[in-house]
Amino acid sequence: MKLPVMEQFYTIQGEGHFVGSAAYFIRLAGCDVGCVWCDVKESWHTEGYPVYTPEELAIEAAKHPASIVVVTGGEPAMYDLTELCDALHKQGKRVHIETSGAHPIRGDFDWVTFSPKKFKAPLAEAASMANELKVVVFNQSDFKWAETHQKDVPASCELYLQPEWSKKEKLHDAIVSYVKEHTDWKIGIQSHKYIGVE
Repeated sequence: MKLPVMEQFYTIQGEGHFVGSAAYFIRLAGCDVGCVWCDVKESWHTEGYPVYTPEELAIEAAKHPASIVVVTGGEPAMYDLTELCDALHKQGKRVHIETSGAHPIRGDFDWVTFSPKKFKAPLAEAASMANELKVVVFNQSDFKWAETHQKDVPASCELYLQPEWSKKEKLHDAIVSYVKEHTDWKIGIQSHKYIGVE
């Protein structure tokens, strides 16, 4: 088995529960969700990107001291990641995935960030596996969208509202007000963009 990889890099986790932690990122190429505001649209196609076996990716990740490996995309759940999870676990790594939930999540993940998108409906089974629900807020209707998906995730799931980067100033007050009234939610910040890391 080989996976198309747009990029892999060692950095600081910029979002969610593990924000501020060192992490190795594997960004798989390929996405059929098509968010209009996506900031890595070059990850949508697979042509021209190198392919690696799960073992090759795990060996590369093991060269870095962080315990966390984040598998992202693109849409990583387009692929069966069972072998990749197994290879990374053999290297002593925690394996996290960031997914829209539009495809079945295949693999033994230690943390699932579920970020549903309106552009392609998520699967109920993906919501049931979520450790973290991240809703990108692009307009006012996204608060109701977030509430819809809150009903589908486990009670232990952490809830984040993250302003779409280009609209963060415009949406700031609305998100702050919403979280003050709905205290089970937190504001998600793309801190890596503020501190200037990849």
